[in-house]
Amino acid sequence: MPDTPASPASSNASPARDGRLQALKTWLAGLPATYGLDIASLAPASSDASFRRYFRLTATSPQGSLIVMDAPPPQEDCRPFVHADQVFGAAGLTVPGVLEADVAQGFLLLGDLGNQTYLSVLDAQTAPRLYGAASEALVKLQLASQPGVFPEYDRALLLRELMLYPDWYISRHKGITLTEKERQVLNDGFDRILANVLAQPQVYVHRDWHSRNLMVLDEPRLPGVLDFQDAVYGPMTYDLVSILRDAYIRWDEEQVLDWCIRHWEHARAAGLPVPADFSDFYRDFEWMGIQRHLKVLGIFARLNYRDGKAAYLNDMPLVAHYVHVALRRYDELAPLCRLFEKIEGISADHRYTF
Repeated sequence: MPDTPASPASSNASPARDGRLQALKTWLAGLPATYGLDIASLAPASSDASFRRYFRLTATSPQGSLIVMDAPPPQEDCRPFVHADQVFGAAGLTVPGVLEADVAQGFLLLGDLGNQTYLSVLDAQTAPRLYGAASEALVKLQLASQPGVFPEYDRALLLRELMLYPDWYISRHKGITLTEKERQVLNDGFDRILANVLAQPQVYVHRDWHSRNLMVLDEPRLPGVLDFQDAVYGPMTYDLVSILRDAYIRWDEEQVLDWCIRHWEHARAAGLPVPADFSDFYRDFEWMGIQRHLKVLGIFARLNYRDGKAAYLNDMPLVAHYVHVALRRYDELAPLCRLFEKIEGISADHRYTF
């Protein structure tokens, strides 16, 4: 999941983390002197929703700095990040680049794409250019797609993600115990959603293609891309949903529709296997969004209750709004919509207006 603002290392220090920090410094000291690493300058760059953390240090690189990832085994595995960095770079995307790796210890030395995220600069003036560049980069990535490179985003994984919603959001966050009938409604809705998303064309999926993981660069024009270690091979609309219905910034529905049409036209012109009719593409986009946002509600609840990261609770209302908007449009999902409204406390007299 997305990066969160960094806090001083001392604020959440533990003996284990302090021991890893010393091991990290020892590893850096043993790297070639040609990097010109100033280990004394090591400072937190960002934290993550996972166990990973990132540091920045001064170096004799073109940027004047490099990034170090600390991904402690066995909770984290560096190999998917290294692999995705290579695949995404070969597809023409701007990625950090892995300069040095100690997979056994969970340490990576990376290029530095700066600290200016899309989210930090997005407004009505910058959005058309930035979203246009993100669309172009996404098309590049999807054009490079081939099976067997990344794990499949199969039914088992998609359903496991959906189950985070009842397990962590409904039960833990809302304190609601579903009846047998309500659980059947939920399962039937999940089956319908999964049938749609699994029928979509399959491409490389970043899985967190949103405003906190895309970086604004001076050159090239396309965004720098971060946080791709969970990449899979799956539904074509997933990453587009991630950015156009972003959990961290909201745009008018008409604007989202316009950007979605522009992306569909770009993808079709590039030869990607998008549906010939935009209405079919948009339906896929919305049904994919329901899967993603139900999952995200579960993840945000889990981050709070299991990991003590309460800031994500502030993003839940927007994510729930996205779910309700999409559910209300499709008769096939009406039972699931009514259940969702019951869980959210949305009465017939106080429904959202779209």
